[in-house]
Amino acid sequence: MNQPFRSPDLSMTTQAAEGLPRRRWSVAEIEEATRLGVFDEDERFELIGGEIVPMNAKGIHHEILKVALNLHFASIRPSQIIFAQETTFRLNEDSFVEPDFIFLRKSDGVANLNPRTALLAIEVADSSLRWDLGRKARIFADFGIPELWVIDAVSRTIHVHREPRLEGYRNIRAFAETERIESVSVPGIVLTLSELETF
Repeated sequence: MNQPFRSPDLSMTTQAAEGLPRRRWSVAEIEEATRLGVFDEDERFELIGGEIVPMNAKGIHHEILKVALNLHFASIRPSQIIFAQETTFRLNEDSFVEPDFIFLRKSDGVANLNPRTALLAIEVADSSLRWDLGRKARIFADFGIPELWVIDAVSRTIHVHREPRLEGYRNIRAFAETERIESVSVPGIVLTLSELETF
């Protein structure tokens, strides 16, 4: 029988709020379990500190805005910059998230996407707004992602996070949909939400 694969540096359990232990997963184990069909490839969850965190279903506001943003960013991105959409962003050996958009240099390539190569993450939130503005934003900051935009698809407010620290982003500002936002991490990436063409 094959030995289970895991990183020797990982504890086998995590501790839940009620004090009961949880079996800790590694990114490698999740990838292997998906390959074996234990998880569906389109099953929506993230892995945070070895714990599987199910993601909420996406609402229609989320999908409409995501399509409009995809077309917008594709038309304005600088030639040396690329972005991936809903990709598995591996933060370390026991954590991954799936931001709606993640920007990086073309020279780094998606295969080398990691916290050191990521420049800007964007989350489009409707039912997941509290999570995206709370713990998930702190996770991005902990891993040093220079800039995070959380776009509320319902109120159409953009929460821009900059200056990451271990306890969260130092600089957080909310923008109305009529205000123009310019990324400080990716020159040339700009957005005025009210000007997007939606379908």
